Amino acid sequence: MMPREREPMTVQQLKALPPSYLLMPAEVASLFRVDPKTVTRWAKAGKLVSIRTLGGHRRYRADEVLAKLQDEL
Repeated sequence: MMPREREPMTVQQLKALPPSYLLMPAEVASLFRVDPKTVTRWAKAGKLVSIRTLGGHRRYRADEVLAKLQDEL
């Protein structure tokens, strides 16, 4: 059974989240309107801080993503 995809997140929804909430690469990608692989490249290049789960997946703090979004505007 395939996992269900989440709806694209909006900036208003991001602002309502607690600062320590962890976002998946696809959620971050939908906010920046890029591919999730681009988000991973940004993390590898140091443009966006990522946290690794025990399984090795990347997660991104909501407050850091919001700050990066505001820098882009």
